[in-house]
Amino acid sequence: MTDVLFMLGGKPVTAAGLLLAFGGLACLLLLGLAFALWRGSRARALEAQEQAFREEERQAQIDELIRAQTEMAGRIQAFAEGMGGRQAELARSVNERLDAVSHRLGEGIQKTARETIETLGQLNERLAVVDAAQGRLQELSSQLVTLKDVLANKQARGAFGQGRMEAIITDGLPKDSFAFQYTLSNGKRPDCAVFLPGDERPLLIDAKFPLESITAFREAKTDEARRAASTRLRADITKHVSDIAERYFLPGETQDMALMFVPSESIYADLHEHFDDLVQKAFRSRVMLVSPSLLMLAIQVLQVIVKDARMREQAELVRAEVAKLMADVGRLRDRALSLQKHFAQSNDDVSQVLISAEKVMKRGAQIESLELDAPETKTPIQAPLKLKLGAAE
Repeated sequence: MTDVLFMLGGKPVTAAGLLLAFGGLACLLLLGLAFALWRGSRARALEAQEQAFREEERQAQIDELIRAQTEMAGRIQAFAEGMGGRQAELARSVNERLDAVSHRLGEGIQKTARETIETLGQLNERLAVVDAAQGRLQELSSQLVTLKDVLANKQARGAFGQGRMEAIITDGLPKDSFAFQYTLSNGKRPDCAVFLPGDERPLLIDAKFPLESITAFREAKTDEARRAASTRLRADITKHVSDIAERYFLPGETQDMALMFVPSESIYADLHEHFDDLVQKAFRSRVMLVSPSLLMLAIQVLQVIVKDARMREQAELVRAEVAKLMADVGRLRDRALSLQKHFAQSNDDVSQVLISAEKVMKRGAQIESLELDAPETKTPIQAPLKLKLGAAE
């Protein structure tokens, strides 16, 4: 029993020790098996107890469900009875509302029909207006085609610009303040000459603008064509400005500035946008480019100047007439004073006449107061009467 069987970890293992180890291990296994059996029986008891508790809860739930089902059946029956009454009331209410809706729908249909008829009438009127407008548009289109033909012709285009310029000036200035095709001393004839008040030198306006180059510049599709049109436009406007400066600037005869009329606002805007240096160069040459609106503004300014000058002339005439009127009033005053003197003298004469008349009346009263008794007493009485009369005289 004490024999060493083998070495374990440097310690000798004997048979007795090995038996003791197996015995202890067996005891431990028995103890573990008993504990496991105890736990299993306890778990089964707990499970049985829990299952019984669940059964009780399930039974209680079933009882509660039965009670609720009974209550629900009663409520459903009561609801069914109430729904029967409400359904009848609902049917009656629906019938009434259907009748009301039918009535309103009929009225609405009639109203809609009337409005539709009125709208159709208005639509026919508007269609008539549209037809008239379409006719005017067609007429305007034909006029635009005619205008295009006019602008395509150089002479007609010049007449068009001349016509616009003449219309603006004719509407804004008196007839004696301007002249068309005015002849200068050098034989040149500008399109218009505007005469300023107090100055014999006219302001000249030229309406022949080179539209071919600006049209080519606008219609250019490529950069090369645009550059060529730009060069042509610069050359044409520069030459036209030079011609105006050479022909229309006569010292002592014309103003030192002239106007070049551009017959289109869009062309004037393009010139200022793309050729501002050209516009400034023309201004330095004392030639100002004006659009229709600027020409109208300048004409309005000239109109104010002409009106002011004429008002001053009329004021001078009024002043002269007032001076004559004052002279006439002075003469009238002198004559009134003379007439007043005559009236005063007449009043004095009338006063003297009245005094004499009163004296005559007093004398007559004295004569009437005398008593003539007998003829013999006439002689002694006449002496005192003569004395009284002499004394009165």
